[in-house]
Amino acid sequence: MANGGSYGDANQKIDYVFKIVLIGDSAVGKSQILSRFARNEFSLDSKATIGVEFQTRTVLIDHKNVKAQIWDTAGQERYRAVTSAYYRGAVGAMLVYDMTKRQSFDHIPRWLEELRSHADKNIVIILIGNKADLENQRAVPTEDAKEFAQKEGLFFLETSALEATNVETAFLTVLTEIFNIVNKKNLVASADQSNGNPASLSGKKILIPGPGQEIPAKRNMCCQ
Repeated sequence: MANGGSYGDANQKIDYVFKIVLIGDSAVGKSQILSRFARNEFSLDSKATIGVEFQTRTVLIDHKNVKAQIWDTAGQERYRAVTSAYYRGAVGAMLVYDMTKRQSFDHIPRWLEELRSHADKNIVIILIGNKADLENQRAVPTEDAKEFAQKEGLFFLETSALEATNVETAFLTVLTEIFNIVNKKNLVASADQSNGNPASLSGKKILIPGPGQEIPAKRNMCCQ
């Protein structure tokens, strides 16, 4: 079970720290998604991110305090070489496109390839179609994104940072999946050390769709 946590981390005992990276083209709303999740803020005059920034927020998952350390990587081509180093240590990634700009979606396979070449092979990835509030300007059909996500084994959600739609759900989906993976590894390691059999594990995933949205199943997790 995951709950939204506080927007400040002061005086909290932290059980886990998970690094998450936001990647995608420039101007798709990565910084706004981060700002909405970390501080519940949205700025209409947001400027392009230069280099890399990060923010944190602590959430409660299964009675444990999980600090999300979220890195916002600039989408401009000239920063690609700089930001590649920041994939190191990431256990989660949010692959963001602007649903009103087809080109930003068409670039997703390239971003995914870069991510997979630099990050841990077990990284948890969610595909995010941002700016869902601009439905009348939609250039990327939901079905196109769903099909790509299912083919690549990704979670998927459409979000609106402006209206705070599905932003919380997207982060909690990634964080809870990472939490389950980490705990599964810990349980298996403990069982191995005691020469016992690994415990039978049933995943507890926070797959909570927002209004009119759904999160297609990740690979081998059909029909949640």
